[in-house]
Amino acid sequence: MPADVLFTGGAVFTGTGEPLSGHAVAVADGRIVAIVPESDAAGLVGEGTDVVRLGGALLSPGFQDAHVHPIGAGVELLQCNLTEAADAEGAVAAVAAYAEANRDEPWILGGGWSMDHFPGGAPVRGLLDAVVPDRPVLLLSRDHHSTWANSAAIRLAGIDASTPDPADGRIEREPDGTPAGTFHEGAGGLFDEVRPATSEDLGYAGLLRAQDELIALGITGWQDALVGTGFSGVPEGLPLYLRALGEGTLRVHVVGAQWWERTRGIEQVAEMAARRDEVASIDSGRLSLASTKIMVDGVAENQTAAMLTPYRDVHGHDTHNHGLSFVDPERLREYVVALDAAGLQVHFHALGDRAVREALDALEAARDANGATDGRHHLAHLQIVEEAETARFAGLGAVANLQALWACHEDQIDELTLPFLQDGAEARQYPFGDLVRDGARLAAGSDWPVSSADPMDAIHIAVNRVAPGRDDEPLGGERQRLDLATAMAAYTSGTAYVNHRDHDTGSIREGYLANLVVLDPDPFGLPVEEIHRSTVVSTWIEGEPVYSRTT
Repeated sequence: MPADVLFTGGAVFTGTGEPLSGHAVAVADGRIVAIVPESDAAGLVGEGTDVVRLGGALLSPGFQDAHVHPIGAGVELLQCNLTEAADAEGAVAAVAAYAEANRDEPWILGGGWSMDHFPGGAPVRGLLDAVVPDRPVLLLSRDHHSTWANSAAIRLAGIDASTPDPADGRIEREPDGTPAGTFHEGAGGLFDEVRPATSEDLGYAGLLRAQDELIALGITGWQDALVGTGFSGVPEGLPLYLRALGEGTLRVHVVGAQWWERTRGIEQVAEMAARRDEVASIDSGRLSLASTKIMVDGVAENQTAAMLTPYRDVHGHDTHNHGLSFVDPERLREYVVALDAAGLQVHFHALGDRAVREALDALEAARDANGATDGRHHLAHLQIVEEAETARFAGLGAVANLQALWACHEDQIDELTLPFLQDGAEARQYPFGDLVRDGARLAAGSDWPVSSADPMDAIHIAVNRVAPGRDDEPLGGERQRLDLATAMAAYTSGTAYVNHRDHDTGSIREGYLANLVVLDPDPFGLPVEEIHRSTVVSTWIEGEPVYSRTT
């Protein structure tokens, strides 16, 4: 039978190992039907075959993002978007321009500001008051762990010097206790009663905008790391995905991680299992709700990541602050045992070394109680992992979910994180190499809109541990670098495994869905310091072109 599409003239990365050379890939009825030597390819060409001549480009399985927030990212692109601001002045100017262009909006909402653009990582209300004095402004930071508010928003929420810090957050304050303008972690929730909800139509438009952005980066599937209302201002995700499914606009496959509400308890397990089963009954093949997102801790730059050793102050002295465990470790073990027994995957946010230990302890408790299961539980971020913990991943079947774009020297880590950690902490930043040597499975994601969603940017840093155009020493040293094939596998077959989609995606194999991406130049043919030059030429889903750089 002739192929519908034949890819020829380039190397083929199958999802693991070094690429095949001298082979062609045939697609029919949305699936890969043959991988043959180029000399045999002519026999698969018929009158209607679309012959895609790669011209030396690389054919790869479509990328899959293991940790992304597409709805929030898309909505941010449609609101006051600060991601392009190069400094504090640029961020304020962007707010002013947006407010001027949207005079009828009662609130200015959006996000994307960078902590390293502001002293101490904490912008003040006065900067916003100067350009928007008469309307409330509320803007999420780039990493979505802090909120910047103007005086109008703070007054409307009834927050003042007497307002205590919530258990899972912190308010930046002026000397007299007055809120200064930045609210970290759960403190952002103090605005929930007054913040306008994101409409379903805006959330839906955001989802579709994000899908377009991700497909253009070669991403054909993802795990949405927050389906629920856990973070302030994030629209309820499930109705939006179900709407896209019903209207035929969901082109990718998605695993939704249901948000674990840390103010509630174990009763959520039954509720989550019921929602999972309800979505599974639709049997679309594009949407699953079989994962649960638990935030174990915060982030290092605002000193809420849970650490085994105390943070230091600006003078280099130890403080009493070890960060925050958002869920009591004993309760965490109880919840994870129950989730694992119910067949729900656990997707941990675990950034500090104490949080990683607490997550692994919970998985160990689940293994002891339930035996080995097919949960494919995974720990995302893993900024600081104690050396003794990396070996535990393989034994517990825990997957290391890497956000590799962060694993290099840049202003936020160099100015807001490393100076406040103990000596020796730099060597333990994002220890990808140690995880591989200890046998851990890898998946990869972006955490977009916290950072770029481009897999090739992240893969470049996973291999180099240095950002393009910089001459820094590799963060964590040479031993934490990954080879290119391992980094590519994490973003393809590795995430397919986490998403329980390794039976038909993430690899170029006969019978698998033809979810593919073409990369040019072939990254395997580039010097490692130039991997970032490789970009997406085209993206294919079930054998159909859904993005082309030329169009």
